[in-house]
Amino acid sequence: MTSQKTSQTMKPATAAKKLNVYLEATPAEFQEGVVSRDELNALQTDPPEWLKELRRNGPHPRQVVAARLGVSIGGLARGGITDPLTTEQIEALKAEAPDWLEQERATQAEVRKENARAKQKATEDRES
Repeated sequence: MTSQKTSQTMKPATAAKKLNVYLEATPAEFQEGVVSRDELNALQTDPPEWLKELRRNGPHPRQVVAARLGVSIGGLARGGITDPLTTEQIEALKAEAPDWLEQERATQAEVRKENARAKQKATEDRES
């Protein structure tokens, strides 16, 4: 009896999330098929032009928009940003610097500082 290794596949939405791209902006053939682990690895190591373009100019999914603005996904929602944004829109928002963005950035900085403090404390507790 010989067993053949089958390649693990994923839905296009999962692959898009792993590639940090907005699914609806990907080509139809990507959206309609399934993506194998090998295909995903190939897309990550040698991205085709459509993927390079999406990563460069968007539209970007919420997690990418949040990261580029330096806020949380919840912070985006509180700021009224619920749709994907292009790189140009993100840059315009940064330049405009609305009050909600400054507030969310400050909140995110506090969260990072608190997380770092908690991590440091946990390390010290383990060492003692």
